[in-house]
Amino acid sequence: MTDDIRNQISRQQAEAAVRTLLQWAGDDPSREGLLDTPKRVVKAYEDWFGGYTLDADAYMARTFEEVGGYDEMVVLRDIEYESHCEHHMAPIIGKVHVGYLPAGKVVGISKLARVVEAYAKRFQVQEKMTAQIADCIQRALQPRGVGVVVVGAHECMTTRGVHKRGVSMVTSKMLGSFREDARTRSEFLKLIEMPGGR
Repeated sequence: MTDDIRNQISRQQAEAAVRTLLQWAGDDPSREGLLDTPKRVVKAYEDWFGGYTLDADAYMARTFEEVGGYDEMVVLRDIEYESHCEHHMAPIIGKVHVGYLPAGKVVGISKLARVVEAYAKRFQVQEKMTAQIADCIQRALQPRGVGVVVVGAHECMTTRGVHKRGVSMVTSKMLGSFREDARTRSEFLKLIEMPGGR
């Protein structure tokens, strides 16, 4: 779907759109310092929004059941991410903490980080991204519970509008025992607040 949308627009058209914005901002896109800017911006977009070409569910397809009966909480914290606000196209930068209670199978921890990346590298609102990450883990592992906490600094708020720096937004999505059992939820929240956590 995304490839189909992207393929309807040529690289030249995308670069022309950047030149239009440069001119609209009040500058001359033909001056020396801006000559290659459209190419650079389009290349940056391929990186910033590469999540549209990634399949988060595919990352979670390979699971492991030989875990020696391990059934305690698995937590991966401080997963750094960079995203962009879908309302102003401004950066959102922060960290994601994920946890789950296995029900017979686990997944390689790098795959959890890749799931975050797949959803972060799209135009986003933090609430939706939080839910997408949790739902993906739930679909793949069918664990007894999932917890996701996302912390983000939104440049659409710090560099424009109200210009409030040092503000971060925290969202969470709890499923299964993380939602139903206060002790499980509390354990997860304590683990992500340990030294090094945010």
